[in-house]
Amino acid sequence: MSEVVVHPIIRSSRTRDLRLWLLVITALVVTADRLSKLWIEAHIDLGSTIPIIPRFFRLSHVLNTGAAFSIFADSTSPERVRIVLIAFSVCVTVVIAAMIYRVGRTLSLTSFGLALILGGALGNLYDRIRFDHVVDFLQVHVGTYYWPDFNLADSAICVGACLLLLEIFRPQPKNIEG
Repeated sequence: MSEVVVHPIIRSSRTRDLRLWLLVITALVVTADRLSKLWIEAHIDLGSTIPIIPRFFRLSHVLNTGAAFSIFADSTSPERVRIVLIAFSVCVTVVIAAMIYRVGRTLSLTSFGLALILGGALGNLYDRIRFDHVVDFLQVHVGTYYWPDFNLADSAICVGACLLLLEIFRPQPKNIEG
């Protein structure tokens, strides 16, 4: 029985390159993050909160000049912290964009997670460059436990990171050679 050989050019034309769609996802995250921050700035006074689910979830309006969870926000050299955070964010976005370029031909947990992380990183990077701070507005309380305020960009980064972890720990099919 003869084996059918598919020419590499023909095979590649059958495989759709989904990197553009991953960049659309990234753009949607950046847009949703930016619009949500603009809405918060227009409707909630700085330092105020609005209860959504009593004793559990509130919308707030705080400015974060530090990193995640306001780490380094009380630094004696805030401009240095800002520059380091911007430089780190630029490096992360370049690395993540390169990873999307490499693995983004197909849609997977990895490529989707990377698109979310890139969108979140770009959303917060924009704020740091343009405003010297990031607007945080999501506040979660569970009993006496208080989670530091965060935003949609932070959420996208966390969801993307969880998707990457799922991909890492997901059982891989065994390659059976016969």
